[in-house]
Amino acid sequence: MALQTKAEKIVDEQGREVRLRGVCIGGWMNLENFINGYPGTEQGVRAALVEAIGASKAHFLFERLLDHVLAESDLAFLKGLGASAVRLPFNYRHFESDEKPFTYLEAGFERLSRAIAWCEKHGLYAILDLHALPGYQNPGWHSDNGTGHAPFWQSQQSRDRFVALWEEFARRYRGNRTVAGYNVMNEPVTGAPRGRFRHTYRTDWEAINTVYRRVVGAIRKIDPEHIIFLEGDLYSLRFSGLEAPFAENLVYSSHNYSAAGFGPGRYPGTFGNEAWDAAHQKRVFDQQEGTHFTRQHRVPLWIGEFGSVYNGRPEEVGDRVRAMDDQLAAFEANAAHWTAWTYKDVETMGWVMLEPESEYVQRVQRVLELKRTLGTDSWAGWLPQGDVARLMEQAAERAAAAIGDPELPANEFAHYLKQAALDGFFGGLLQPAWAAAFKGLSENDIDRVLSSFALEQCRKNSALLDVVRKHVGTAGA
Repeated sequence: MALQTKAEKIVDEQGREVRLRGVCIGGWMNLENFINGYPGTEQGVRAALVEAIGASKAHFLFERLLDHVLAESDLAFLKGLGASAVRLPFNYRHFESDEKPFTYLEAGFERLSRAIAWCEKHGLYAILDLHALPGYQNPGWHSDNGTGHAPFWQSQQSRDRFVALWEEFARRYRGNRTVAGYNVMNEPVTGAPRGRFRHTYRTDWEAINTVYRRVVGAIRKIDPEHIIFLEGDLYSLRFSGLEAPFAENLVYSSHNYSAAGFGPGRYPGTFGNEAWDAAHQKRVFDQQEGTHFTRQHRVPLWIGEFGSVYNGRPEEVGDRVRAMDDQLAAFEANAAHWTAWTYKDVETMGWVMLEPESEYVQRVQRVLELKRTLGTDSWAGWLPQGDVARLMEQAAERAAAAIGDPELPANEFAHYLKQAALDGFFGGLLQPAWAAAFKGLSENDIDRVLSSFALEQCRKNSALLDVVRKHVGTAGA
């Protein structure tokens, strides 16, 4: 029997409590620009590479990238750290194409099933996470979305494809005890584009509740056992209007990124006009909507994403690690399940990171520098701002003043303008430069370059891993 819920706990078939503690494998079956070191969106950079080196070599490159980002040795390493679970984010495009909706691609299922088999071999639970949906469930690059809109919520076909795809996952993985459950939708954002301004955001609770009821019901007709993980609206922050748990074995998931984890500044210290320390981490946890919702309904809480960044100012790495330590302590004190973001990346927030001297980093170094200069990665707002980003902020201030709407605060106005202009437009302009780095390479050359992502060639974030070991209750490894 698969894992089940029992009040606030998750238990195995013998009724023993199971705590899900681990990490998300970002940048694997759902690529992300700051993780994998390219500009813009995955679909855009894939198209640029086809144009630069041809369809066959481009396919080979991306397949080998995925092979090196997650291999069996990675899962053995995570088990050695004491992790009990991994969250496996994936893009719907690995399983279904827009040209042939409702027709499923075996190659994607083969790759996912191989990773689940490795998890089984090494004693890890796998959480299946549909991170990028047909029609885009949020406006972010992490849903492979370059439009800045989330039309999923207005598209009947997108919702039909979403439900049908989960029916296919349920058919294939029902009865699989290694699968902890189905994280059906990453970071929904139901509001219209104007509603993205946080303090005026209006969730469409009818839309999200209707979609959740439909997909849970569809899965349950095929797979009555597996846990289903449901996230709050507005990037997994809003829970107040979600229906009370309406089926067996539901776990609710919030994403708990914090100002102290991003900095800049010393920790403990002041971030965003708040004094952050261990006590404040606990208060923040207690105040979050996901915490209130799960306590009210006596169901388990899983922190699906959280994390600190380590590439802003080298002298502050210890501060960001201490922030993570205190945040994990707050989770543990409340018996919350957790998976950190992210396992492996290009020198940003990974448990392991590519070496700066690696062949991949050196080959795309000019693009990495341009991304910083132009500020094209929305996620990297903690980095020192260049002239272009400052010009965007000035333009946003002027536009906000001209519009004169108090519901459009200049700081949030600037954030979304930069996301559209820098991440979307300028990031797209840099994609041919990233693709050009692989021109003239043989398949053997490409494989050698991409082996920079292999665990054996990566640098382990030792201070962070010490904190992870501490909170999963093991030593060594």
